[in-house]
Amino acid sequence: MYRTHTCGELRPAHIGQTVTLAGWVHRQRDHGGVTFIDLRDRTGLVQVVGDPNLPEVSAIQDARNEWVLQVTGMVRPRPAGAENPNLVTGAIEVAVQKCVVLNPAKPLPLAVNTDETVDENIRLKYRYLDLRRERMYNNIVLRHNVVKFIRDYLSERGFLEIETPMLFKTTPEGARDYLVPSRLQPGTFYALPQSPQQLKQLLMVAGFDRYYQIARCLRDEDLRGDRQPEFTQLDLEMSFVERDDVLAVGEGLFTAMVQEILPGKRLLASPWPRMTYTESMERYGNDKPDLRFGMELHNLSDILAASEFMVFQNVLKNGGVIKCIVAPGCADYTRKEVDELTTFSKEQGAKGLATLALTAEGVKGTAQKFIKPAEVEAIQTRTGAQTSDLVLFIADSKPVANKTLSALRLLFRDRLNLADPNVLAFAWVLDFPMFEYNEEDKKWDAAHHPFTMPKMEDLPKFETDPSQILSDAYDMVLNGYETASGSIRIHRSDIQQKVFQLLGLKDEEIQSKFGHMIEAFQFGAPPHGGMAPGIDRLIMLFAGEPNIREVIAFPKNQAGRDVMADAPSPASEKQLRELHIKLDLPEEK
Repeated sequence: MYRTHTCGELRPAHIGQTVTLAGWVHRQRDHGGVTFIDLRDRTGLVQVVGDPNLPEVSAIQDARNEWVLQVTGMVRPRPAGAENPNLVTGAIEVAVQKCVVLNPAKPLPLAVNTDETVDENIRLKYRYLDLRRERMYNNIVLRHNVVKFIRDYLSERGFLEIETPMLFKTTPEGARDYLVPSRLQPGTFYALPQSPQQLKQLLMVAGFDRYYQIARCLRDEDLRGDRQPEFTQLDLEMSFVERDDVLAVGEGLFTAMVQEILPGKRLLASPWPRMTYTESMERYGNDKPDLRFGMELHNLSDILAASEFMVFQNVLKNGGVIKCIVAPGCADYTRKEVDELTTFSKEQGAKGLATLALTAEGVKGTAQKFIKPAEVEAIQTRTGAQTSDLVLFIADSKPVANKTLSALRLLFRDRLNLADPNVLAFAWVLDFPMFEYNEEDKKWDAAHHPFTMPKMEDLPKFETDPSQILSDAYDMVLNGYETASGSIRIHRSDIQQKVFQLLGLKDEEIQSKFGHMIEAFQFGAPPHGGMAPGIDRLIMLFAGEPNIREVIAFPKNQAGRDVMADAPSPASEKQLRELHIKLDLPEEK
């Protein structure tokens, strides 16, 4: 056999035993002819020592970093004073009696035994080497533990894990589909699933009652740090439930997970806070608030309604708002620093930024001459601003004010280290708008997805004012990220038809694209709902990583390329002919 023990399991109890180990050379040191090697496998490191006077171990002297070795030797205590308290194997070492080189390694393009920064393109090109690094290995182990916990938790509560197809029908659900041409039916295409949304609903129609799946999903959309073209989500659906039944399962799952497998993290609150979409937008400027710190948005429109500042007056006359945040301890910001904040605000879409610095010498800032002492006092009362704080005002339309102040709030969060990285601030955001008006196309779009149940009391508004219809949708948010979306689903064909019609679909389109769903709802579909937490994004936050590429074994880069395998790549002429495809590529300039 290649080994009798793993590197990380040896302890003082093994002293006197002859063991065989196999692994990689993590580090090699030569001390006066005696060779010391830290041998590594997935379980950890152990020090092995090679005596140059033993010909059987001469190979150990030639070994270099990342060579693969097999060593046989006697476990013995380390000399007094030479113990390594930072290693679980640090009290012992292996005196090598035999060493075999299983595979040498040429010089590596990146170091795997340090945490030094390496260009990401190099890391992705040699991902199989990057994954040898301790941090990356730990991220993949964390991912395994999270998924295993999910499976155990849900299975114990009566959920069935059911796989759904990777080849399905292309339907308009928001993002662009990845299409797969059919060889057997020329001119037709499958779509890779953006999510198993329709299929999990059909499983509820089938009577499975409680379903889950660790689902692979694919969307052809622009990439960013928390988005990949292919990603993994926990897909979960339940029958005969209302909203709070689904939330209880999600909250119970992740509360228990944090307590069991994330000992270094703590929940901000339990039970989790809940707020409506409208409340979240008013208080935090977005629908995925980071609750680990304050700096909430405050509406000052009433306080400044009589302001002599014409910019404020004009904004209020045009239906806009005056809102602010308070940056603690920042009253001493220089003019240059305030100008940088103004530029940042304009990049978010605002026309400008006004400031009020509350200093020990009095009120200063760009808004000082426009705001009366009584107004300053009222602002302090409402916001809680204290001496040494900086008040930042945005006067604009409500969407622009919310977006800009939300971005400023997060900028100060990072600049002032206001958020504890070991706190997990889960929360629920509820009661989203059902529809959003698309000004460009002059039509209504689904704010969530078209299978979301509207609030039953809002059904009459389909004929009067769709903008006022609320959906029975909910998001799970964590530390400023949306980590799950869910909703109670439509289970009645008449309501589903009404939603599709409001979205501008003709009857023949509804039938061709969603006829299978409409028909299924006519065969006794139960009330049902669910959610889909994003596993990649959650593990990114659990691990404290800056993007989800750090917690995916083989991710794509920011351009959607697999630089390790050089994909996507051209197909052969033979393959294209079999699929009846002709390429119409733009001419090179």
